[in-house]
Amino acid sequence: MHRVRFRDPAGSIRQGEWSDGEVSFGGETYATEEIDVLAPCEPTKIVCIGRNYAAHAAERDEDVPDRPLLFLKPPNAVAGHDDTVTLPEGRYVEHEAELGVVIGEQCRNVSEDDAEDVIAGYTCFDDLSNRDDQDEEQNWIRGKAFDNAAPMGPVLATPEEVPDDARIQLRVDGETRQDSTLEHLIFSVPELIAEITHYMTLEPGDVIATGTPEGVGPVEDGETVEVEIEGIGTLEHEIRQ
Repeated sequence: MHRVRFRDPAGSIRQGEWSDGEVSFGGETYATEEIDVLAPCEPTKIVCIGRNYAAHAAERDEDVPDRPLLFLKPPNAVAGHDDTVTLPEGRYVEHEAELGVVIGEQCRNVSEDDAEDVIAGYTCFDDLSNRDDQDEEQNWIRGKAFDNAAPMGPVLATPEEVPDDARIQLRVDGETRQDSTLEHLIFSVPELIAEITHYMTLEPGDVIATGTPEGVGPVEDGETVEVEIEGIGTLEHEIRQ
């Protein structure tokens, strides 16, 4: 089942089911153009994973880490399906298609064997990255944490709906830029959950962005970005600069 957070025509925020281009809640059915699709969760933090595909590390001329490379995006970075993302003025920003893992319960010190128990579902994620500043700083605040730097959505899919080798693609104005599968992740979702919760408590709605495959590239004013993951659907957002 695909769950969706949305604002209905009366302005109320609801959680419904997305099926065949329609959203249903409480006996009502809406066409997607009648509602505002919201980010699928309200995270207290987004834990992102760097260089979790070997080919992406190579295209950045960087080494593959020997343990997950972690960094954070704060709540101000969240954007949703069909949102318009305004980029930092005068900065070179690249797209990064990723699988987003949404946490379903407060958790700490979760083993790999128990990791699936704390997952609410999966979503599409675009780790927008300001390379000008990222390449000059160590903590990546300017590079990764600017407003709306974390578009995600449109839905939350249960883990069993997403194959282990699910295809992940990103298109800019219809042109395919990234095309890979989840089986190329260096560190698996259970490994990531175990590593992260060894150091910090995850709260319901928190997101783990699992890393991007090769093919990252620039986004510019007026372009439309689509992130599609097999079993989930397609996240779409606009770019303004």
